[in-house]
Amino acid sequence: MTRVAAIQSSYIPWKGYFDIIHDVDLFIFYDDVQYTSRDWRTRNRIKTPSGPLWLSIPAGADRNRRVCDVDLPDSRWQERHWRSIRHAYARAPFFRQYEDFFETAYRGTTWDNLSAFNQSLTRAIARDLLRIDTVFRDSREYGSEGRKLDKLLDLLSRASATSYVTGPSAADYIAPPRFAAAGIELIYKSYAGYPEYPQFYPPFEHGVSILDLLFHVGPEAPFYIWGWRERGPAMSSR
Repeated sequence: MTRVAAIQSSYIPWKGYFDIIHDVDLFIFYDDVQYTSRDWRTRNRIKTPSGPLWLSIPAGADRNRRVCDVDLPDSRWQERHWRSIRHAYARAPFFRQYEDFFETAYRGTTWDNLSAFNQSLTRAIARDLLRIDTVFRDSREYGSEGRKLDKLLDLLSRASATSYVTGPSAADYIAPPRFAAAGIELIYKSYAGYPEYPQFYPPFEHGVSILDLLFHVGPEAPFYIWGWRERGPAMSSR
């Protein structure tokens, strides 16, 4: 039995992204698909005294390329983003604990490819900070064929998936009978019920980068992503 998720890589994703990673045996960065500009691939939000602030990676608006083919010719955004993150969270309880980790990510390497940066940082956060043991793969490793849903189903077949976990917005384009015919259980992830945590600058905001949660609660972050469900009857075991 192999529970799989296949999602495009995102920039410093929110906690729900890591919730799905934790739910599955195999997480596939689905980056050999069309790039969409002004999307989660290149931007996310942090909390500031003035409210949520977008951090956006300059990657151009050309949609005639795959996510994995998006180059980043100007690396100056790395320093700008790190300064914004440090300014917003320097006084957070666990900023110092993770400062070297994130400073190295932003300053230790000059990133020239969007997918490479997103995947590297997401893997590191999941493995080193959240202690998730899910296996990661890149969709290009499978050589899936077709377009849209055909390509996804081919990818899941090549990955030997028995279950597919996806976010609730996928219901707009997923065709459940196709998954049933392929023998793949379709599971929609619910993002409801996340508990609030001590967060700067009220009102509370769930829809921000994982950085916000890590800097505020540190090693307790897994509780606020999936651990809280253990206190309710709906918690499912992996």
